[in-house]
Amino acid sequence: MSTTAPAPGKPVADERLLKTSPLKKFLGRPELGSVVGALAVFLFFAVVADSFLRAASLATVLYAASTIGIMAVPVALLMIGGEFDLSAGVMVTTSALISSMFSYQMTANVWVGVGVSLLATLAIGVFNGVMLIRTDPPSFIITLGTFLMLTGANLGFTKLISDTVSTKSISDMEGFSSAKDVFASTITIGGVDFKITIVWWLAMIAAATWILLRTRAGNWIFAVGGGEHAARAVGVPVGRTKIGLYMGVAFGAWVSGQHLLFNYDVVQSGEGVGNELIYIIAAVIGGCLITGGYGSAVGAAVGALIFGMTSKGIVYAEWNPDWFKFFLGAMLLLATLLNAWVRKRAEATK
Repeated sequence: MSTTAPAPGKPVADERLLKTSPLKKFLGRPELGSVVGALAVFLFFAVVADSFLRAASLATVLYAASTIGIMAVPVALLMIGGEFDLSAGVMVTTSALISSMFSYQMTANVWVGVGVSLLATLAIGVFNGVMLIRTDPPSFIITLGTFLMLTGANLGFTKLISDTVSTKSISDMEGFSSAKDVFASTITIGGVDFKITIVWWLAMIAAATWILLRTRAGNWIFAVGGGEHAARAVGVPVGRTKIGLYMGVAFGAWVSGQHLLFNYDVVQSGEGVGNELIYIIAAVIGGCLITGGYGSAVGAAVGALIFGMTSKGIVYAEWNPDWFKFFLGAMLLLATLLNAWVRKRAEATK
């Protein structure tokens, strides 16, 4: 078999050094489909709901998006790494319950409970990661087991300690007001009230994007999600990467849990069940692949924004909120199809 040799004196172009046009880069962005979808949803509700474009309404939309986005962003990173966490929803409630009950029972400064909750929640993340890398079952099974254990523990310990299914009020305890300022305060800008969760959300988007695009850990995440065995063969610390990703989800659950506690003062032990699917759906709408190795933090944030616009847009349009799940399912399907089309177009232009 003969091959054609390059002309003498003519250098061979290295594909890795070839410049990519801005259009190709744009079409290759995983969040492109979700951004198009978000614009469509925004324009739709701007037309059908008169109050949707009011500043106060948009602030409410951002708040609804932030409560989902704080969790959707680390869940997206975990999915890019090729794994799931079905315990993410109830972990939020667990974090809030630990803060509240520890502070109340120990009559300690509320910040002590917050610190204990952080350590306990991160420990749950470590548990999920270690169980995954030390055993054979997939993350779906392992985190499903964690989900069931946390669901039972949330209810069991709350009833054992408080004699009810909800925690006792800690609003009169030392440190509550300062903790509320950090996790559940309201910032007024131009006469419009914005919840501080929006700031937490934006900070997590920035941090996650920096990790993915500017650090070695980001390369490890994409490598692990693209192929665990190949990543391990080239020296990627697969175990540490996955444990770190689960700890990231746990940190998001801690932030969300503290907001839940300090925004409402008391916590219902049964809250959070089913929210893990919302976080995953937001990440998928944002362009993350179920199979891993592809996605972005910005895309997951846009997916959460679509949730916020839809949930509040239906209210502002004065429609029956029972239709929310229908629209949610339709958006998931449309976003998945659109993301697949965008990836094919991007591959065709390479």
